[in-house]
Amino acid sequence: MNFPPEVTIKEVGPRDGLQNERTVVPLDAKVEWINLLSETGMSYIEISSFVRPEWIPQLKDATEVAKRIKRDPNVTYAALVPNQRGLERALEVDIDEVCVFISASETHNLKNVNKTIADTIPIIDKVANEAVQNRKQLRGYISTVFGCPYEGETSIDQVLFICDKLLEMGVQELSIGDTIGVADPLHVENVTKALLNHFPKDRIAMHFHDTRGTALANVITAMNLGISKFDSTVGGLGGCPYAKGASGNLATEDLLYMLHRMGVHTGINSEKVSEAATYISQHVPALSSHQMKLLNS
Repeated sequence: MNFPPEVTIKEVGPRDGLQNERTVVPLDAKVEWINLLSETGMSYIEISSFVRPEWIPQLKDATEVAKRIKRDPNVTYAALVPNQRGLERALEVDIDEVCVFISASETHNLKNVNKTIADTIPIIDKVANEAVQNRKQLRGYISTVFGCPYEGETSIDQVLFICDKLLEMGVQELSIGDTIGVADPLHVENVTKALLNHFPKDRIAMHFHDTRGTALANVITAMNLGISKFDSTVGGLGGCPYAKGASGNLATEDLLYMLHRMGVHTGINSEKVSEAATYISQHVPALSSHQMKLLNS
């Protein structure tokens, strides 16, 4: 095994973790949770999404969240931005990083944003250009890289095509998403090798869901190929509202436990992450059960 000595964990719980939760988390709780996460040593927190409120009501308070959190200069505060109007809102509250998104499979993209991939690319291009002009960091999420709930396995050529388009727009980092948690270590190895044949490893992050309990094994596989950036959510919260059966993300606590036991540096205080998880578990029933499992283990 040839693991990187340091791994960057990107906490996406306040956005990807909450977007599919039916119980609406109060604004004050979201703000306090993000503030607690900011004290853990994390260098990156995705705080919300500037989508239309009727799309994801859970995140309709994105502007207020961004205004009220206590910002640590050592933390990048990011948000998902679907279009020009979303970018305007994100710029108004001075988000550090703009995250654009697109699916690698046509049907999932239609379900997710009600547009074809061909129609989505010009919209992202316009958002990306303006974000770069405003000196914002730019990240690109690619969903359904390892499989689509409607089309099955995704073509690697299609994934490479999307990656090329995003990098041409000025995207600095690609988040490679296993949206429905179907990837296995061999599949991850094959896809990662294909990506690394075309793109530098420092431009790639992995975003695994744990639907079938393979997320940590997939992390190990990606790390062995040199990948050192991974998305996760406190308590494994999350799931895709447009992918039936998709369960939560890789749990930040589980990832930290594994990495620290292996001697891989993250700069994150696990105890403080647990405190943040305990706090938000009061407002999210799914996380509450996960926390009880961890406390009793």
